[in-house]
Amino acid sequence: METCTSGSEGGKGQRCPRPTRLIHKNKEVVEECQRIIETWLEDIDLELKPNKTKLVHTTEGFDFLGFNIRQYPVGKNQSKQGFKTLIKPSKKRVNEHWEQLSKEIDKYKAAPQEALIRRLRPIIKGWCNYNRSAVSNETFKGLDNRLWNKLQRWGYRRHPNKSKTWVNKKYWGTRTEKPKNQWDTPKVDNWIFRTSEDNYLPKHAKTKIVRHVKVKESRSTFDGDLAYWGNRMVNHPEMSSQKGKLLKRQKGKCAHCGLTFRYGDVMETHHIIPRSQGGNDQLKNLELLHLHCHDEKHRIMENLDENPF
Repeated sequence: METCTSGSEGGKGQRCPRPTRLIHKNKEVVEECQRIIETWLEDIDLELKPNKTKLVHTTEGFDFLGFNIRQYPVGKNQSKQGFKTLIKPSKKRVNEHWEQLSKEIDKYKAAPQEALIRRLRPIIKGWCNYNRSAVSNETFKGLDNRLWNKLQRWGYRRHPNKSKTWVNKKYWGTRTEKPKNQWDTPKVDNWIFRTSEDNYLPKHAKTKIVRHVKVKESRSTFDGDLAYWGNRMVNHPEMSSQKGKLLKRQKGKCAHCGLTFRYGDVMETHHIIPRSQGGNDQLKNLELLHLHCHDEKHRIMENLDENPF
């Protein structure tokens, strides 16, 4: 049930909290919960907005935080319950993502190919990383197909007097992916929008699907098992690969204070040898710190520079 509350005329206007869902196997229980919430909100001059409060069955599905959650009927061989729950990117978010890509391509219709790639790359990678834990493979393939057609039209428009074959050879090339194992055959993709081997547009479908591991039923963030929650944090979909590697190397602890990182902690990457002194961005020259620890470490370094003895 998505909720949005509105205040009285004398209040400060509408208050829209984060979307909330109430799920229960009995419809009567959900309806009773709604009545309790409405009664509780009346005491503080708030109410549930009717157009934001919906009661739906899981077989119909609902959208939540950019995903569509729905139970699909399957045979007894696949599930004893007779249905399977699938979480996919919602159609609304997929369309919003496509509209953003389409607008950027139209905006860069006269720009160099390199500039277009540089603009689209972070948009695609960021969106895919957010959705990689869901059932997104078919969605990714569909977006790649639409993007390929859009980019082809982008190229044909720039060279109206050239053949389609000429345009394709100019803007698309081949890229060979290195196999994970040395005995595997390298994968070759002949349709990569690129200017060079290192400057290319990543495909949605090349994003590795990483299934979300559900929290164990007996676990709680307050149970004191810092190792368990630290490992989960490393694999969080919003955790960058660089920070994830540093977190794993440091065993979930801050390199400055030695305390374990917890959910909600702001983590920052610190250069052991500052870039101003020739340091680089390689992992061996990086460490993960709390935000306040990072500030403290920089203060200490500044004091040492001012008073070396």
